[in-house]
Amino acid sequence: MKTLVVAAALLCVAVAPAGGETRDPGRVQVVANEFHLLPSRYVLRAGPTIVELVNAGEDAHDLALRRVAPDARTVRIRVVQPGQLARRSVNLRKGRYDVWCTVAGHRSLGMRARLVVR
Repeated sequence: MKTLVVAAALLCVAVAPAGGETRDPGRVQVVANEFHLLPSRYVLRAGPTIVELVNAGEDAHDLALRRVAPDARTVRIRVVQPGQLARRSVNLRKGRYDVWCTVAGHRSLGMRARLVVR
C-alpha cells in the first residue's frame, strides 16, 4: 500500500505544469474621449495583460504605452474610430508606464495617463 501511495504522489508531480501555476492575463481598459484618457485601473500585476482601447469620443484616437526605463520599447494600439475598440496582448514588466494618444496634439491637450505595474 505504501508503494502505491508513493507512486501516486510521483505521478501527480510528473503531470504538474512546468514553471509553476499559470494565471489568466490581467486586463486594463482605457477609454479615450476629447481630451483625456481614463484607465479602468491604475495599478496592474506584472505579466501577460490585455490592453483595450475604447474610443468614446468624436475624434479618432490611438494609444501608446511605454515603461519609464532606458531602452524601453513603445507598444501601440492602432487608431480607433469613434464608437470602436481595439485590443492588444502585452507582457508588462514591473515599473511605471506612460500611456498617451499619439494623434497630433492630443497628448499636449491632456490625453495621457500613468500606470504602475507591480
